[in-house]
Amino acid sequence: MEEKLISIIVAVYNIEKYIARCIDSILSQTYSKLEIILVDDGSTDSSGRICDDYKARDGRIRVIHKPNGGLSDARNAGLEIASGEYIGFVDGDDWIEADMYRAMYQACETEEAEIAVCRYKQITKSGVIDASAHNSVSLSKAEALEIYVCGDERYLIYNSVWSKLFTHRLIQDIRFPVGRNSEDIMFTTKAFCRMKRLVYLDIAYYNYVLDREGSIMNEKAGERRLKDEIPFWREQIAYFQSEGLAGLSDKAAYHFYRRLLFYYIEFMDGEQTETFAGEIVRQLRQDRKCIRRIYQKPYVAVGDRVRIRLMLAWPRLYYQIVKWYDRYIIPIRNRS
Repeated sequence: MEEKLISIIVAVYNIEKYIARCIDSILSQTYSKLEIILVDDGSTDSSGRICDDYKARDGRIRVIHKPNGGLSDARNAGLEIASGEYIGFVDGDDWIEADMYRAMYQACETEEAEIAVCRYKQITKSGVIDASAHNSVSLSKAEALEIYVCGDERYLIYNSVWSKLFTHRLIQDIRFPVGRNSEDIMFTTKAFCRMKRLVYLDIAYYNYVLDREGSIMNEKAGERRLKDEIPFWREQIAYFQSEGLAGLSDKAAYHFYRRLLFYYIEFMDGEQTETFAGEIVRQLRQDRKCIRRIYQKPYVAVGDRVRIRLMLAWPRLYYQIVKWYDRYIIPIRNRS
């Protein structure tokens, strides 16, 4: 059987220390039928020149130089020229294992799946986190969406596009929202709603650098959550509703409100407490009617019902109880 072309899109912006490692890992893939699209998003360091040097060495590489527009804009530029039957994404400061795209491609072809998802290693300053189980499973659309929204400790099916391989026809008209972070949330949500089958590989083929200085994820966390993440989660809930997935929409809302409780604690522990934490309280109270409806569902944990009621009535008391629990109860549980 003739192998199909895979287009790999790499957004590049001021990562001269890391981009060579990323490109080398793609060139070292055991699956060789690749179109590698490097999108230099207006870099002011030597990143663009490095991309051109690699292009001169390998005919599979295409380079786009464009004014800075952000990660979404760079990925969209790559999508506009991608000609492969499959599409993958790699962030320029990360790198991938040699068998990543061969494994994901073969899984899609064997299982007749439109999306493959792999596990990833978290590369931190203190070490590498890898929870691979080294197995694979084929999932229907309904099964994959349930895991994607509700989570399942057996799988790591998350928003990030870089842990996935998509058939081009599935995402040919989907684009990333320009000018916003957390852009993967709706791109992945829309793709999942279109697919019929997904294959999950519980092998960490992707190396995700978690705490690089200057990365988007490490800057202005409070603003990113309020301006990008929370609106995207709300958009996701509405999108499921518009797709006729009312039950999934309610589950997404439940997990969204649980997430807001975590954000509240995070903001209370950080700077600008009144601004960020106060906004979480405002949004939860504004959604009180919806919360009451959602939290009557049978899948809502009893503990979550208690937590949301306490948060809505006495947010600062909720914070104090959580901190007390973390300080005294969790250590006892860990010892036992």
